[in-house]
Amino acid sequence: MADGSVWADPERAGQAVQEIKELKRWIEPYQAVKKRLDDARALIELSEGEPDQEHARLVADVLKGRSLEQEADVIAGQLEALELQNMLRGPDDARDALLTIHPGAGGTESQDWAEMLMRMYTRWAERHGFKVELLDMLEGEEAGIKSVDLQISGRYAYGLLKAEKGVHRLVRISPFDAQSRRHTSFASVFVYPVVDEDIEIEIKDDDLRIDVYRASGKGGQHVNKTSSAVRITHLPTNIVVQCQNERSQFKNKATALKMLKARLYERAVEEREAKKAEVDKQKMDIAWGSQIRSYVFQPYTMVNDHRTELKVGDVQKVMDGDLDPFIEAYLKRFGSKAA
Repeated sequence: MADGSVWADPERAGQAVQEIKELKRWIEPYQAVKKRLDDARALIELSEGEPDQEHARLVADVLKGRSLEQEADVIAGQLEALELQNMLRGPDDARDALLTIHPGAGGTESQDWAEMLMRMYTRWAERHGFKVELLDMLEGEEAGIKSVDLQISGRYAYGLLKAEKGVHRLVRISPFDAQSRRHTSFASVFVYPVVDEDIEIEIKDDDLRIDVYRASGKGGQHVNKTSSAVRITHLPTNIVVQCQNERSQFKNKATALKMLKARLYERAVEEREAKKAEVDKQKMDIAWGSQIRSYVFQPYTMVNDHRTELKVGDVQKVMDGDLDPFIEAYLKRFGSKAA
């Protein structure tokens, strides 16, 4: 093979293999649904004639006990999945996701809402077979959380979860109000693509301020009595990340650096696209009028996405992780251009 061949360069060869795999992910599902559709059409044409034993055998072999109506439903489901895959064509859509949640003003009520959202996204990830890793969490004094960072790992995790960026609004009778009054609470959700190790993001040691401190919250004697938690400040951008999930300071530092790399990558992408200079400037105020979705528990139950106008009456089902209708509606409207 000539020296100039792509296969002579290990790096280029690796990229070529990845491109081939990516093409297969498109071609194979398309070919499968096309074959199924062609078979169904052939069966319909045969059914218009006089049925015989050969026809019955062919129908049984192709449909495997299903009716033509049931086969049509299966094909429709495959086409929906193919359409969804077509919407996930952004450069970072196939990556893992780093999801952060922060409560708005309102103290315990908003902090409890932030914890409810964390549970919702964890349940959603489990439904998809994604891995959820708790990177950092700061608990509230009475209940709920003040902040949380989750890494959700799985193919297209970022492409799907990018639909969740924004402010989420809760309306309910507060369990923390002795007079049982209705409260409105807010929490912000932001999603970053997790950066692969092979993507070059330069982080200079001189640009970092690394602080260590004792981990807070529930973590056992070792966690609370040693300075295992790590906070890293990137001085040029003032981006701060922290991790206290592991007992090892070394592991916490490695995780915090990974979080910092993801945020710097997102910032670099935004600059390339002539967007705002810093990721935090994208975030809307965590308050009334900026919400992307409202979750109403009282006086009626309704989840309303204000971007797509999709409304779902079963709020508990949504809180148990049934977010796909909202994600799909968002992708159908905004497609791979959504960021």
